[in-house]
Amino acid sequence: MSDDFDKVSGIRELPLFPLPLVLFPGVPLPLHIFEPRYRRLLADIRVSNNLFGLPHFDESASAGDRPAVGHVGCVAEVVEVQPLPDGRSNILVVGLVRYRLDTYVDSDEPYLVGRVTVFEDETEDEDLLAARAEKVSDLFTRIARAVRTINDDRTGLPDLPTTDPERLSFLVAAAMELDIEIKQELLETRSTAERLGRISEMLAQVVGNYEERARAHAVARNNGHAGKHLDLNE
Repeated sequence: MSDDFDKVSGIRELPLFPLPLVLFPGVPLPLHIFEPRYRRLLADIRVSNNLFGLPHFDESASAGDRPAVGHVGCVAEVVEVQPLPDGRSNILVVGLVRYRLDTYVDSDEPYLVGRVTVFEDETEDEDLLAARAEKVSDLFTRIARAVRTINDDRTGLPDLPTTDPERLSFLVAAAMELDIEIKQELLETRSTAERLGRISEMLAQVVGNYEERARAHAVARNNGHAGKHLDLNE
């Protein structure tokens, strides 16, 4: 059991803050709190456990203001708060673990409260996970190197948790430009191997394009002298 799962394993009810995004475990997210009901939510959790549920909510495709029962979201922990003079706040949260919404709780609070069940991925073959994590890490690093070249960026490449396949899958999924529906599907998937497999397929489809653009950019930057282009395999 992970430390984050252990931290929330006893949680049965969570205040809910629906947003038009998907939060993954291990991923930080800055938020601006301005609505009165969510100011109240923040005040309430600050004196308890700093936890709330963040479900993706597409207002244009939903009836009412509630995500459907059975929806999978992510438990968020507030780690930083910057109060503003007018009562608003800038906060930083980090995703901890996923939950499934079992039902809504009747509450006098102005925000939604849900009864939830938290979960992690299933136990799977470690050799398979290691192989798929290595492939995803390699593809993602190649793309990151190419993007750095295209943007003339001299910063270092991102550190990836290659020894933690589940965490790796979430961090890469969060970093990828994907339709929100695909991100929600990846969040709901309970197999790390399956999630890594899907991510690997999507990365493999675009890595060649990124590397070709990087080569062209490097040639152009060096006044067309192809012999001076950056070796992306360094």
